[in-house]
Amino acid sequence: MSTSEAPRPVPARPVPTRPVSTRRPVPTTARRRPARSTLVVGVLVTLGAVATAFPFAWMILSSVKPRSESVAYPPHVLPQHVTLEYFGTLFSELDFGRYLVNTLAVVLISMIGLVLMAMAGYGFAKFEFRGKEAIFFLVLATMMIPVQVTMIPTYLILNGLGLTNTLLGIALPTLVSAFGVFLFRQFMTTIPTEILEAARIDGAGEARVFARIVLPMSRPILAVQVVLTFITGWNSFLWPLIIASDQNLYTLSVGIALLNQQVATNPSLQMAAAALMVVPVLIVFVIFQRHIVQGFALSGLK
Repeated sequence: MSTSEAPRPVPARPVPTRPVSTRRPVPTTARRRPARSTLVVGVLVTLGAVATAFPFAWMILSSVKPRSESVAYPPHVLPQHVTLEYFGTLFSELDFGRYLVNTLAVVLISMIGLVLMAMAGYGFAKFEFRGKEAIFFLVLATMMIPVQVTMIPTYLILNGLGLTNTLLGIALPTLVSAFGVFLFRQFMTTIPTEILEAARIDGAGEARVFARIVLPMSRPILAVQVVLTFITGWNSFLWPLIIASDQNLYTLSVGIALLNQQVATNPSLQMAAAALMVVPVLIVFVIFQRHIVQGFALSGLK
């Protein structure tokens, strides 16, 4: 008689256990601190933005108020009756149309300086010549000289050339700036020299390399300089007041100064003139803002 062996028990596999964490649980208050700090920063930034934008909004809203509302007390932020009467008054009675044309002419003449500054920056960035560093240092040194110091010599030079009381005489002193040359030079050093050499090997002259390769690759810094040049020409006040004795050659800034002296009891008219001065600058900045940030980043400025 055969006996059957009893089945052997199968050893149980050890169940893996998770290692016990030695970290202490983070308190709930500590988790909420970043959210609270972010909220506080957001509130402060919002309040700062509102405080900064409120004068501009007040200017725009006051420019479309009747005079009775603009001098009312307590003042109202929103106009109860919207009117564009004072914008028409600026052009029909106060000769602001001529001031606007003069300002646009000064801005257009100043835009010619963009090409000159780009050529100078290209020369300092991509060419080697004797005295290059010394000349560039002298260009930068002119940035430390206040504009007011050079006004009298500049006036004497333009007077000798017979350019006083002319729009060209108003625009010439700001045609080229050392800061603009510096910006172009800083940006154009980032353009690969191999691309320029390849174009020269293919038979392109220096003028063609500059016009067809360098300028298209310099669009971000060109946008920056367009905005800076526009603001400089658009806001020109002191130099037109000095160089032009004929009121028909005054710019918008000088016209607004005259308006504040002539009409001191109509805030709506003054705000309409200020809006006419400020809004075009904001429009230009909004159009080129994407290129402005890129241009300053690539030129090494922060």
